[in-house]
Parts: sequence; C-alpha cells; structure tokens
Amino acid sequence: MTTNEHTHPTSDYAPEHSPRLNWAQLAPEVYKAMVRLDAASRKGLDPVLLELVKIRSSQLNHCAFCLDMHTKDALAAGESVERIIQLSAWEESQHFYTEKEIAAIELTEAVTVLTDGFVPDEVYEKAAKHFEEAELAQLIAAITVINAWNRFGVTTRMVPGHYTPGEIKH
Repeated sequence: MTTNEHTHPTSDYAPEHSPRLNWAQLAPEVYKAMVRLDAASRKGLDPVLLELVKIRSSQLNHCAFCLDMHTKDALAAGESVERIIQLSAWEESQHFYTEKEIAAIELTEAVTVLTDGFVPDEVYEKAAKHFEEAELAQLIAAITVINAWNRFGVTTRMVPGHYTPGEIKH
C-alpha cells in the first residue's frame, strides 16, 4: 500500500482524477493576463478578507482546486481554521466575522450567484458603507477575478491537493 502526500493510505480513497487539459500551458497569454489582473485586483485589500472572499466564491462555484489553494493561503496568512470552516454557513455564524467582512461575503455571494440577475441594492449599499469607493472597486474586481479563476478550474477539472502556500498567487 502506498501513501499520498497527506499520509493517507491511497487504497482507502477514491482515485485522483486527471485534469481535462492544462489551459495555462495551452493559453499562456490568457493565463499571464489573468495573473496580472489578479495582482491588480488585490491592491489595497486586506489579505485575510481577500482570502475569505476567494474561499466563499470557490465554495459557491464548487472549485476544489481554488478551495485547496485559498484555504491553505488563508491558514498561512494566520486565518483560523474555525473561521474558514464556518464560512460556508456564515449566516448562522456571523459572530465569527466583522461587519465589514460580512458585507464583503454578502457582496461576494451576490456577484458570484447573480440569482436575481443583478446585485441587490441593499447588498451593494451595505458594502458601500464599509468600504471606501476605491476599496469597493478593488473588492468588486477581486470577486470578479476569483469567479473567472473558478470557472477555469471547474471547467478544466484542475486537481486539488498539491498546492503549497505561496507557490502561485491568484
């Protein structure tokens, strides 16, 4: 019996799937542009808040690769396991988050899901109360960028479990 990098007996777990294709290698200019866009969208945002936004978007989009990456990055940045775990049920555990973080999480959900076909005024207005205009613009950009990353990851079936914090940023 062999073990994987997480020291679990590999015969006890489902086999790891293969990615459909390596889009970053096949569309390198798009990948490089996404990396630049991601870096630009992060400017001026609290790194912990940014990881919460990326994790929440990735949860909603079911992007296992990005969940792996951003939970590891959040932990490396000092985020607590408890807050990461509670994020999927944040409405029932709001006491784990600041009002500003809740506003960012609500905006993330509204932009990611677009259930009503638009971002509701009350969600936007709440975010606007907690973020200066320039910071809000950056937050909207960061939410949009993680949604794009999620779509690349889900569509190409990028494989989670191999990311090391700080390895790549997006």
